[in-house]
Amino acid sequence: MPTFDIVSKFEVSEIDNALQNLDREISQRYDFKSSKSEISLDKNQISISTDDEYKLTQLQEMLKVHLTKRGIDAKVLEMGKIESAAGQSVRQIITLIQGINRDLSKQIIQMVKESKIKVQISIQGEDLRVSGKKRDELQDVISLLKENEFNLPLQFINFRD
Repeated sequence: MPTFDIVSKFEVSEIDNALQNLDREISQRYDFKSSKSEISLDKNQISISTDDEYKLTQLQEMLKVHLTKRGIDAKVLEMGKIESAAGQSVRQIITLIQGINRDLSKQIIQMVKESKIKVQISIQGEDLRVSGKKRDELQDVISLLKENEFNLPLQFINFRD
């Protein structure tokens, strides 16, 4: 029976590489020369601290560009609240989302059931396993999910006959 898995994962090493490239760019850019801008990775959180909100917005956009260059969708970033630090400086914690939560899993299952494609979907932790009798039905599920927008990137792996 053909199966595949629906997951939402990324390589932490690619995130680290993107942050190193971003750090290098910050040190070379003219508008960041005299600023105290720092960006760091701690487990599944990126911490940004800089002089003002304008520079913070620039750093967020640069981070998204660097992640996209590394093949990581910017939807994995969940922006936290902007906090005031000493003086005018600001700080923000960005959480990296990995895995499909229960609500999104149920939404995906409901969407596939409503499409009347004859497949079975089971929740396996933070992943979904889709199985069906025909390979074409599984490909229909993939195309259905690609047509819809979700708030995090989905990958389709382990396609087996």
